[in-house]
Amino acid sequence: MKTYIAQKKDIKPRYLLIDASGKILGRLATRVARLLMGKDKVAYTPHVDQGDFVVVVNAANISFSGRKLKQKIFTRFSGYPGGLKEINLERMMREKPTEVVRHAIRGMLPKSRLGSQMLTRLRVYAGPEHPHSAQSPEVINI
Repeated sequence: MKTYIAQKKDIKPRYLLIDASGKILGRLATRVARLLMGKDKVAYTPHVDQGDFVVVVNAANISFSGRKLKQKIFTRFSGYPGGLKEINLERMMREKPTEVVRHAIRGMLPKSRLGSQMLTRLRVYAGPEHPHSAQSPEVINI
C-alpha cells in the first residue's frame, strides 16, 4: 500500500465564515486553528499547508469563562530595563478585540514558518461586516 501525500496542485482552499458572538474564546480558537491547519480534510498532511481561509466576525462579542476579564494578563517586553508592559484582558477587549482572538489562535498553530503562513489566512473583524462577500464564504456553526 502507498501512503497518499497531498500536493500543492491538489489543494483547493475554501473561505469559511465564523460568527464569534457568544462563543467561548478557547473553544473557538481550537476550532479555527484546526481549520487553518487543514486537519478537517481527509488527506491531511502535516508538512503541507492545505488549510482554508477563515473569516471571524463579531470578535468584540466573544465571551469568557470564569474571571478571566480581570485576571488574565498579556505581557510584552521591549528588551530594555523597565520595558515590561502588562495589560489585562478587559482593557485589551475594549481597545483591540481582534488581537485577543488572533493571539489565542496563533498560540494553537505550529511554531514554525508553516504556522506563520497559516496565520496569514486568518481574518478577524470586531463587528459583523467583512469585505469578503465576493468570495462567498461558507458559514460554519461552532
